[in-house]
Amino acid sequence: MSDVTYLVFDVESVADGQLISKVRYPHLEFTPEQAIETYQDELMENKGTTFIPHTFQIPTAVVIAKVNRDFELVDIVSLDEPHFRPHVITENFWRGWEMYQQPQWVTFNGRSFDLPLMELAAFRFGISVPEWFKNSGYQSPRNRFNVKSHLDLQDLLTNFGAARCNGGLNLIAQMLGKPGKMGLSGDQVQQQFNEGKTTAISDYCRCDVLDTYFIFLRAQVLLGTLSLDQEHDIIQKAKTWIENRADDSLAYRDYLGSWRDWANPWAEASEDK
Repeated sequence: MSDVTYLVFDVESVADGQLISKVRYPHLEFTPEQAIETYQDELMENKGTTFIPHTFQIPTAVVIAKVNRDFELVDIVSLDEPHFRPHVITENFWRGWEMYQQPQWVTFNGRSFDLPLMELAAFRFGISVPEWFKNSGYQSPRNRFNVKSHLDLQDLLTNFGAARCNGGLNLIAQMLGKPGKMGLSGDQVQQQFNEGKTTAISDYCRCDVLDTYFIFLRAQVLLGTLSLDQEHDIIQKAKTWIENRADDSLAYRDYLGSWRDWANPWAEASEDK
């Protein structure tokens, strides 16, 4: 456990229709389903999306990749699978961070969505996380610029929002030859949940975590922590790890089916000579 140095994670969430009904439509006596649908219609009309803000959501799938100090993939887990109980997911999320001695969280856009949602879920479900919420100035784990506790890869690539990352995770993953979005997007998770497809949501989340992990590796090249050759070796080990588990996982089979190796221009230039 002490060798788990990074926790690369992604959250998929669904709306709490009862809360939406109470807060936004207190006099209309909407069912939870009606409240969600009405709010989504309003969002589509006003903002062009059906994605409900995180403050009205609860986690329905959280997938975490455990990565060691050498940046190698150790394990990937979907919390509380196959039950996907929000309170248990949240408890496991924070207790796991403590158990592994507070490793660095790694996300893509987790600063503005995933971690705030999990913090609010801890508040909602009465889960104590004093080490995460301790106030120690700049060194506070929740300080936006404290990348020691949380590395948001989107923040890294946009200078903490000074630029926009148009295309998001999908674009950055595909730059590296990785699958990116494969037939599902975050704003479709609610419909999948309504249809009882919780395992499919978890699989989608699992693929996002793999994309995030490979972006994390390239970020280490950018930061000078790894060389391209070292990154290549780690990627090959991770690919073998996925292949060894593909027979038991539709998510891994789909991911490998869309896998492309990164086109290395340095190698191509060398071959041209």
